[in-house]
Amino acid sequence: MTTTPTLTRRGHKAAHPEERPRSRPSAHRPNWAGGLAGWLWLAVVAVPLYWTLITSLKDRTRYYASNPLVPTGDPTLENYRLVVESDFLRYFLNSVVVTAGAVVPAVVFSFMAAYAIVRGWRMRVLRAVNGLFLMGLAIPLQATVIPVYLIIIKLRLYDSLPALILPSIAFAIPLSVLVLANFIRDVPKELFDSMRVDGATEWTTLWRLAAPLTRPAILTVTIFNSLTIWNGFLLPLVLTQSPERRTLPLALWTFQGQYGVNVPAVLAAVVLTTLPVLVLYAFGRRQLLSGLTAGFGR
Repeated sequence: MTTTPTLTRRGHKAAHPEERPRSRPSAHRPNWAGGLAGWLWLAVVAVPLYWTLITSLKDRTRYYASNPLVPTGDPTLENYRLVVESDFLRYFLNSVVVTAGAVVPAVVFSFMAAYAIVRGWRMRVLRAVNGLFLMGLAIPLQATVIPVYLIIIKLRLYDSLPALILPSIAFAIPLSVLVLANFIRDVPKELFDSMRVDGATEWTTLWRLAAPLTRPAILTVTIFNSLTIWNGFLLPLVLTQSPERRTLPLALWTFQGQYGVNVPAVLAAVVLTTLPVLVLYAFGRRQLLSGLTAGFGR
């Protein structure tokens, strides 16, 4: 027995009950598993930060006699005073000099190299240079410590801030070139052609066209390299010796005694060391996230 479709008042065929579109699942259904995983990850990240902050406000004698996760009823800033009096400003200035002295040349050189690679991709030399930069991503810092140490000794730069700046520039270039080249490659070719028709040189096109359009990528590599160099520990440990050349991560050893460690003072130094990083991330978070994702969106 077959059924015939019925006509509506306007003469259109009514859909058969079996032919009606099935109801789609609700797009606003809560993802309980994802929410629970997010809260667990927040706890994993927040609990150490909370412990670090409250411990830095505790007295050294009360730290061992109290619950580590319970805030003290009598917070003190004695640990911060001890950190500041232990040449913290000198270590802070060394970190600023090393970070700025390495990031600025690395970003400028990487931007010009990425522009040359994208604009002259057909040249065999530039393709070889690009491959050399990509090979730099596969070599970890730990595998090059001994050669870098020997080179610094030959250059007579050991135990100086340039000994930290030069290797930091070299290790920051490969990833910076990769990110910047992806952004410059996304710039429409017609814009470069119009600049050439107007008589602009490659140098003018580089700074008047490519630089403004790739500003998110430039900020991304600047922030990323700044965080990496600021938190660097291995190079200062190997390439410096005197206390006057220590950076902040290495200076945390100052609070390590012969028979014990002043944990509250160490954590106070950690808090002061982290503050510039948090400020930098707070101002550049949006550019950092957009730069790390947009360049690889194809």
